[in-house]
Amino acid sequence: MRRNIPSTIALTVFEAAARQGSFARAANEVCLTESAVSRQIATLETFLGVKLFTRVRKQVVLNDAGRLYLKNIARNLSDIEAHTSALMSHKGVGGVLELAVIPTFANRWLLPRLRDFKERHPDIILNLSERPLPFRFDDTNFDAALNFDHPSWTNVVKVDLFAEELVPILSPRYFDVESLSTPSNLTAVPLLHKSTRPEAWKHWFELAGVADFTPVPGMHFELYGMVIEAARAGLGAGLVPRFYVQDEIARNDLVVAFDLTLKHEKRYCLVYPERKKESALVQVFRDWVVGIEAEFSARLK
Repeated sequence: MRRNIPSTIALTVFEAAARQGSFARAANEVCLTESAVSRQIATLETFLGVKLFTRVRKQVVLNDAGRLYLKNIARNLSDIEAHTSALMSHKGVGGVLELAVIPTFANRWLLPRLRDFKERHPDIILNLSERPLPFRFDDTNFDAALNFDHPSWTNVVKVDLFAEELVPILSPRYFDVESLSTPSNLTAVPLLHKSTRPEAWKHWFELAGVADFTPVPGMHFELYGMVIEAARAGLGAGLVPRFYVQDEIARNDLVVAFDLTLKHEKRYCLVYPERKKESALVQVFRDWVVGIEAEFSARLK
């Protein structure tokens, strides 16, 4: 059955004209004459039955319909180009794996290990995009995701990885760590909170045997990476996954105030849609990440 989509030439010309804000500049970019660009746009508008530009004298201005259409197709055109280039580059060997990731987890744990993956699988291009919350794979082009275990994941294969273990950290440059003799002393330090874990500090103090504490008001941040940088800047004490701050601890930029771990707040996992169970690319990445996680967890014990 023939797909109800316009030609890729018309779409490419439209995207260039919309981005450039000029048929003349778009013509120069796509190596066509200005009249040819105008004809492609007219053909596209006829196909859609919708005007995409408002013509004012000798100028063309993208209208609301045009802006909406540009927003919806621009990413798809970029994806088609990337996948085409990757396939041409590898002559059919390997492929492109689109992976959704939690930002701080990707920066602090995954990226430092990806060189190993690239050395083992040089024919695979791995693209990473930020997705901090669970989502429906059917609404995206993702092949898999590294995220937290959550009931919202449906119709997926889920591979459990390691649990999250939180420790209190702060900067020895701004705080007298030696004066913190008991966990209750931390109640006098501004506490830095991750917005999606508002009860984490409460649970940690309960674990430490500190009841009915009244902490100093502290700042809230969306990402653990922000909490870590705020702690380094002396804004207070953060409660973060230990493995996120191994480098900072080694450099003495941060210290663990009390080696008391709040365990199993969240569990990291690899998830991918059931329809990808037989995907060779997904299987390769799954086997690699499971092996790397096992080595990592063994070193923590």
